[in-house]
Amino acid sequence: MELELAGAELKSVLNRLRRAQGQISGVVRMIEEGRDCEDVVTQLAAASRALDRAGFAIIATGLQQCLTDVENGGKNGESSEQMRARLEKLFLSLA
Repeated sequence: MELELAGAELKSVLNRLRRAQGQISGVVRMIEEGRDCEDVVTQLAAASRALDRAGFAIIATGLQQCLTDVENGGKNGESSEQMRARLEKLFLSLA
């Protein structure tokens, strides 16, 4: 299953990933500076949420594309059940 992100979807996912990247850099810097544990964990949790949201946005886009593929008779000989199983596996990998 190839994922095609375009326009607003791509921009949204990239923004979330860049936010997470900045937050992770902040966590590293905070640890190096010996900052308070609570502050570090709070920042780490924010980075984790940003990554999760980016992942869910990618999966939602993949689901939408798969539904379109099913309506158009499938893609690469894959049945709708096979596509559903692969998407479920991806979704659960973020849970």
